[in-house]
Amino acid sequence: MARPGESSRSAFARLLTSLLAACAVGAMIVLSAMPSVAAPAMAAPAVPDHDIIYFWGDGCPNCALTSAYLDTVAADYPELTIGTYEVWNDPANRDLFKATGAALDFDASSVPTLVIGERVWIGWTNRVEADVAGAIELISQGGTPRPGVYGSANAGTCSQETGTCTSADGALIDVPVFGAVDLGGQSLLVSTLLIGFVDGINPCSLWVITILLVIVVRTGSRRRVIAIGTTFLIVTAAMYALYMAAMYSALAVVGYLGAIQVVVGLAALIFGAVSVKDYFAFKKGLSFTISDSAKPGIFQRARAAASQRALIPALVATVGLAVAVSLLEAPCTAGFPLLWTGMLHANDVGTAETALLWVAYMVPYLLDEMIIFGIAVFTMKALHMQEKHGEMLKLLAGVTMLALAVVMFTNPKLMENPIAALALFGAAFIVTAAVHLTTEQVKKTRRLRAELEESLQDV
Repeated sequence: MARPGESSRSAFARLLTSLLAACAVGAMIVLSAMPSVAAPAMAAPAVPDHDIIYFWGDGCPNCALTSAYLDTVAADYPELTIGTYEVWNDPANRDLFKATGAALDFDASSVPTLVIGERVWIGWTNRVEADVAGAIELISQGGTPRPGVYGSANAGTCSQETGTCTSADGALIDVPVFGAVDLGGQSLLVSTLLIGFVDGINPCSLWVITILLVIVVRTGSRRRVIAIGTTFLIVTAAMYALYMAAMYSALAVVGYLGAIQVVVGLAALIFGAVSVKDYFAFKKGLSFTISDSAKPGIFQRARAAASQRALIPALVATVGLAVAVSLLEAPCTAGFPLLWTGMLHANDVGTAETALLWVAYMVPYLLDEMIIFGIAVFTMKALHMQEKHGEMLKLLAGVTMLALAVVMFTNPKLMENPIAALALFGAAFIVTAAVHLTTEQVKKTRRLRAELEESLQDV
């Protein structure tokens, strides 16, 4: 006969296992469908030998702004060489532009385009100008800008092929409430949804909501379960919004994109490594989890919310619980918001697009909690989360974070490609599943060996 609570724990395990299995299968389908890229027949020609390389078009208004800026650079940094190449009317320069694009892996179709070392800026916006200024100051002191492509053809560029120019605000549409929105920034939508989903299945928030629902369900009131559960989700979402806004603002203060990539990449490496460590040694040593000393207080607040006879005091107590939990679980959830906000900065996403992407982030982030909440509402039974579930989720979060850290260090623009984003997260799911299955098999083998040795000793 099953022990009390065993069925709900097994239900949680089945739900978690099914979710990981579905993600792994989907990842394998995406990876198998990705087209192979043939190696080029010959190496691309060398990039022109100048400190600053500038590709522009005669009659391009955005190029005129860039040219005026470079005139001041030439006056302020006479030791730097600037190579200018007009590509609309000069076939040789146009070929050189294409060759440079092939060598540095960017689409050489829009101007203005600036190159310093292996760093490329496409278009001319306030953010591009600020980043270029930082790079110029860096090379004037003997440094080297971090490789990568910054900016896009959607903002501050002109194209001879289409005969059109985009403003510094990009290709805009007007959306009620949010205002002008850059359509070009929506290529980050897939990455945002995936990061939000993985962030949402962190063990800290899942543990808290399961504990709260276990206590509230015992009251036998579906109305109370709905009211308290909804209040908890709304308040934690609002706290998370403030948390992410603070991170976004902090990275904006850092300013120079190269520094942002280093800060975010290093933080992601640390959070990812500790999360993977927690799978093998849960809560031993450094661990970004809710401490055991804080759990009695959470239990007490949850009971206070559930035990209030009147609904209003119960909701007030729930708000207090949600705020306290949001603060306590901050170390447990800091990695992904930091990565995501860093990705927005790296891809020059505007304020309106950031607001829309935040909404997109929160939908999958809350999805798992809404599923658990929905099950509690319709069945009046709460799922139980065990330590082994937390360990598995920590492994998934850690592997994903390490993969994203590598992307932040190498090429944040990769996350604009939906197929690349799906492939990266799919690979993380597959690695997680492989590590978990291998670890479970090793544990099983050791257990059987120990049992065999014990039986031999008895003989």
